[in-house]
Amino acid sequence: MTETAASLVQSVDWLTIAPPTVTAVVALVVLVADLFVPVAHKRLLGWTAIAGLVAGLALLVPLRAGDRSTFCLTPAAAEAAGAARDATGTAACSYTADHFTLVIQFLVLGGALLTALLSLSDTEEKLPAGEYWFLLLSSAAGAALLPASRDLATLVVALEVASLPAFALVGLRRGDRMSSEAALKFFLSSVTATAVTLLGVSFVYGATGTLHLTEIAQRLDDVPGPLHVLAQTGVALTLVGFAFKTAAAPFHFWVPDTYVGAPLPVAGYLSVVGKAVGFTGLILVTVVAFPSYADVWGPALAVLAALTMTIGNVAALRQAATRKWSAVRLLAWSSVAQAGYLLVPIAAAAYSSDDQIGSTVAYALMYAVVNLGAFAVAVLVSRTHPENRISDYRGLYASRPVVALVMGFFLLNLAGLPPGIIGLFAKVTVFSAAVDAGLGWLAVIMGVNVVIALYYYLRWTALLFRGPQDAPEGETAVRHRVPAPVTLAVALTAVAGVVLSGYPQFALRFAATSLF
Repeated sequence: MTETAASLVQSVDWLTIAPPTVTAVVALVVLVADLFVPVAHKRLLGWTAIAGLVAGLALLVPLRAGDRSTFCLTPAAAEAAGAARDATGTAACSYTADHFTLVIQFLVLGGALLTALLSLSDTEEKLPAGEYWFLLLSSAAGAALLPASRDLATLVVALEVASLPAFALVGLRRGDRMSSEAALKFFLSSVTATAVTLLGVSFVYGATGTLHLTEIAQRLDDVPGPLHVLAQTGVALTLVGFAFKTAAAPFHFWVPDTYVGAPLPVAGYLSVVGKAVGFTGLILVTVVAFPSYADVWGPALAVLAALTMTIGNVAALRQAATRKWSAVRLLAWSSVAQAGYLLVPIAAAAYSSDDQIGSTVAYALMYAVVNLGAFAVAVLVSRTHPENRISDYRGLYASRPVVALVMGFFLLNLAGLPPGIIGLFAKVTVFSAAVDAGLGWLAVIMGVNVVIALYYYLRWTALLFRGPQDAPEGETAVRHRVPAPVTLAVALTAVAGVVLSGYPQFALRFAATSLF
């Protein structure tokens, strides 16, 4: 037993686990420092959090040279302990920093960094600084841990570490009824998803006797007859649990109210990082752990993709028909529709021998840039129009021409229209994945939904360049100073969007190297 324990300790690679670990350590530092930092200097906590996220991103650089694993036993110790081994005969590991992991961690930590930039002014004016930064960094640490997880126990723990702080972030505006209701709805739906996921995981473990993903994939092929139904039920329940996390229909009901009630930067964080967490988990359990059940999850995910994109776009159309057209609620329904597009390549992976997961990762990267950019502009507009209705964007070009051009660029990207080449390229990539996998019917539904979405994206874009509304008599327009961090966030997303539009193949090539 002593030799086995020593082998386990010797195999821990601290550089491999550095990105999520540094983020978590900085979260604790911020929480403790909040007790001693005077109110006048609370802004330092935000900059400390930003420094921690930058450090986490920087630590991805030395890991890009090759795959690294940790928290695994050596072959001899694994045999002595009766631990699982993978197909190569080496001991299975719980944490692997391969290309897929690093790309998702880059997306997660980059999204958290942009969220932090957008939140600096809010933590000074509306939100408790210490609690906010601790919760944001804790959630980012869990989200960064999840793509590296290679056993179901670590996967579920990472999922909850990413989700639990998010509940509190949504409801952190004290005294705000909408914020409290949004947090409660988010909490109840997420707890339900977790319970279903844990039940599915327990069934899978009961049928296979292991929690390691690669070992599950091997043993599912040889499950004894009496345990076959148990394994099928476990696979189905696990997928349902992750469908909740990805906001796939019909498990999307919590999204609009949660986004509207949450602080705007948090809504942007959930729309990108929260979605990345769900899709990463879904990819790991389907492609890595359950490939032998592709005939079960493939058709199910294809139907969910069609249902999700259709419900999201139809609801957004209905939202566009109301007079009080909420920008945040529209972005929420848009994110539901985008989740449907993200599901397409995962479903296609069940039908095609070619690895389609790169299409989902590339689409997620492109979507993250433009969607966070749209939320960044929404944060800027909310400083003068707290209700953030679509009508508040009318005539934005007259008062802030650069911001209006940037917002129009983001909306056209989401619609998949030029000059937003990055958005068009992303949709063509996903469309091709469906066609290559023989899912022609799904490609047709996606094409119809892209056309439907043009209405509300183009209508919003047109409002930016219309004449501004006349101010009530006796009132004059006041131009508020935009905080530098918000300006920086808008600029970073705009530059990234322009660069990717000029060279969209970069995202696909970058994502293609992320496959297992």
